[in-house]
Amino acid sequence: MTRTTRDLLLDAAEQLLDAGGVEAVTLREVGRRSGVSHNAPYKHFANKEALLAAIAARELRRRRDRLTTALAGAEPPEQVLRRSLRRYAEWAQEYPARFKLIYGRWTTHSDELAEAAHAASAQLLTAVRAAQAGGALPPGDPERLLALLRALAHGAADLELAGHLAPDGKGHADAPTLIDDLLTYLHPS
Repeated sequence: MTRTTRDLLLDAAEQLLDAGGVEAVTLREVGRRSGVSHNAPYKHFANKEALLAAIAARELRRRRDRLTTALAGAEPPEQVLRRSLRRYAEWAQEYPARFKLIYGRWTTHSDELAEAAHAASAQLLTAVRAAQAGGALPPGDPERLLALLRALAHGAADLELAGHLAPDGKGHADAPTLIDDLLTYLHPS
């Protein structure tokens, strides 16, 4: 697959974000690292916020695509959902700046980000409905149940990032373990 200039710019921006947070991402540095002129990024992104929204949208699409592939496999939906939520918490630890970017407060609107967020959420909702249909999650409003699962996964990941949750310390668990606990409480075997 041919990489576009936009892809190269996003790759460079992700590297900067991962290394130094949002403050480290500048359009000029993204252009320099991509090997294009310092003005080239402006042909693809109106400003830094648009670039950051594109990074967040790309990451959400990646997460959605992984879940889509997993749901199409032979693994039971409740295991796919469990693995996806655990992987989300692990991803937050690996890429804390991306985690904070995606789930932080946005002051500008991006159609690309809104569409990616909706698609990722819809795929998670599909996984919850499938797990409910299989009896692995309780009946009821699947969107509300997804909100509960997402709140636990997100909150636990955030607590672990801040040092307020650790298997050998506070909470006596990490985020993936708390996700397992909640899913077990919702459907004891």
